[in-house]
Amino acid sequence: MEVKVINEQSLLLYFKEEISEVNYQEVDLTTQHILSKNIPDIRDVIPSYRAIMINFNNDSIDYKQLIEKLELDKLNVSKDDTYSKKNVIHIPVLYNLEMGPDLEEVASYNNLTIEEVVQIHTTNEYLVYMLGFMPGFPFLGGLDERIHTPRRSEPRVKINAGSVGIANNQTGLYPSDSPGGWQIIGRTPLKVFDQYSEPMTLYEAGDYIKFYSIDETTYNQIESEINDGRFNKEKWVTRSGH
Repeated sequence: MEVKVINEQSLLLYFKEEISEVNYQEVDLTTQHILSKNIPDIRDVIPSYRAIMINFNNDSIDYKQLIEKLELDKLNVSKDDTYSKKNVIHIPVLYNLEMGPDLEEVASYNNLTIEEVVQIHTTNEYLVYMLGFMPGFPFLGGLDERIHTPRRSEPRVKINAGSVGIANNQTGLYPSDSPGGWQIIGRTPLKVFDQYSEPMTLYEAGDYIKFYSIDETTYNQIESEINDGRFNKEKWVTRSGH
């Protein structure tokens, strides 16, 4: 782990220069360690793929004092047998050419059929490395290399909320309408981010997302239940632990 001073009120903790579940385990455990210290001078702790940003009140503490309080030298997270996966959130997705206008492109690029792309995409559990880009957007790791596909050469002006996409070796989920260049392969009817709910997202960093395929009738049923206030989250957004 390498500690860098970014400015008078921010530190960055850097881990190995790689994106992997093992590396993220160290990031996650270190984040938990920092939060467990309950240091009132810390304003925010923001984990990412291979780093943690710590924002602190420099009026009450300087970076040297903060590092000393964190006791990072006493933390050994490289081989922690107590670590286990968090929740796996199962999210329904309609995969077709209307909801996934780039589904055919992803299939063609990888010499697969559309059915094979869907089968591969719904097989893995994807680690939520971090939320960013917009509120509730999950950057997911674990995409099968058989469906790795470059971003679109021309980004779209609007991608609909709920759209599921692929960009190179990652997959992700748009929580709101947005411009974007990801290859869109499907859409969930769920409202995965709601600023008026607690929590605001269906998932958090460290969780896993597993997509499952639904048909158009089921998509419309879920959408109708949401619009009418009859949505049963426990029925459609199942959770399992490890």
